[in-house]
This record gives sequence, C-alpha cells and structure tokens, in this order.
Amino acid sequence: MESKILSPLSDIIFKLLFGSENSVDILTDFLLAVLDLSPNEYDEIAISNPFLLQEYKGGKLGILDVKLKLKSGKILNIEVQVDPMPFMESRILFYVSKMITEQINEGEPYEKIKRVISIIITDHPLIKGSNKYHHHFGLYDLESKVLLTDALEVHTLEIPKARKVNEDTEKTELLNWMKFLDAKTEEELHMLAQKSPALKKATVRLIELSADEKARDIYEAEMRRQRDYNTRERGAVITRETEIINNALAMNMSIEDIMKLTGKTYDDINAVR
Repeated sequence: MESKILSPLSDIIFKLLFGSENSVDILTDFLLAVLDLSPNEYDEIAISNPFLLQEYKGGKLGILDVKLKLKSGKILNIEVQVDPMPFMESRILFYVSKMITEQINEGEPYEKIKRVISIIITDHPLIKGSNKYHHHFGLYDLESKVLLTDALEVHTLEIPKARKVNEDTEKTELLNWMKFLDAKTEEELHMLAQKSPALKKATVRLIELSADEKARDIYEAEMRRQRDYNTRERGAVITRETEIINNALAMNMSIEDIMKLTGKTYDDINAVR
C-alpha cells in the first residue's frame, strides 16, 4: 500500500528536508529561488543545529526552524507557520531584531553585525492588500524608496496565494518550490521532480521519509501536539470572549453595542446570557 505523503509544511518534515546535513544542495536551490544573492554565497553553508532523524529522542525537539550562515557571514532563518498566529508581524520583527542583537556583546563595535535574512513560509494569507505570494521587505524610506541599510531583510512566502498563480504567466523556480511544499500526492511530486535535479532529490527524500516508520511516528506526534495546542488556544479564546460578554451584560450594555465590541452575532451573545 502506498504511504500517504507527509506534508513538507510540517515543522519536523521541513527540518528534515532542508535542515539536515545531507540536504545542503536542496537548501541551496531553494535559497537561490528566493533570494537575490550571488551563487558564491552558497559555496559554504553552515547549518546551525542540523537535525537528523536518529537524533530525535523522548518525543521532544527543541529547534524546529532552519538557521544557517552563508560564506560571507550573512545569517538566515527559515520557518514555517501553518496556522495563523496573533501579532505575527510583531513576532517577525522581534525575531529578526534578536538575530541582529545577539551578534554583538556590550562594548563591541557595530560593524561586527552581519546581514540577517528571515524567510517566513505560511499556509495562510499573511500580507493584506496584495495578491503576490512572495514579498521582500527591508528598511526603506516610504516616499523615495531609498534603502537605509540592507542589514535586515524579511521574505514572506504565502502558499494560498501561490496556488492562484497562472503558471503560463509566471514560470519560476520559486513557484515550483511552492508547489512542492504544497504537494499532497506522489503524482504531484513526480511531476515537479522533472523540473530540476534539486526538486527530484527533494521528492525522493520526501517519499523516503513518508515510508519511514520513525519519521511518520514523529510526524504524527507533532500533529497531535499541534492539535492539542490549538484546542487549548481555542478554549482560552472562548473563555475570554464569554467573560467579556458577561461583563458587558453586567454593565447593562445593549446587545447591539456588545456585538460591535466583540464581533459576535446576536445568537452568540444570547447563548451566553
């Protein structure tokens, strides 16, 4: 029986595909498709805390994103967010800033700071008001578009928007990688494998992982953990919303005003009364 393909958007599977010691060529091809950097930058890639399948112990894994350093010292971070998170933009800013500040200690010169690049892949819409699936952000003057510094760079890649791209008008390596990350079947993977050697190797690796019992156990454990987390989060949100409605009712606010305050419907509020 054919194994169900494990999602490359799973934290664990993504790390095994792009953040292991034997995946540098796959990682390089992906980065070449995303970033406008010289190919020479990828002559030396140092992956921080590379993850190997046999290292997984006790059902716990500390670092799930992919962190690396390029030949020139530039620092990259790649992470996947399947579910929407509140204040995602602030979270991105915090982590990029942290990647900068952790490079120097008190009293050390600022010139030690190397360029930091963050790549955020989401399985949900992130950037409002744009249909582009790839955005490249930096520190620019909002009017003249003059760059202040290239020390900070953020790329966002949105899977749902990539699904809507017309392949006839935009045939790029990056779009192929987005389709790979979104693949659900072996048939889709085999079609993509014909596009490039790197995609072929990534396809073979993903099919191997999907057939590996230990990899599948890790994947299922991570999915259970994520479901439990989402259930707790939803429960906390519902509890908080109920408290707000009860407090508003105790203050004799009208149903209409409570609807405006909470965004809930008339029936939702009446169910709490």
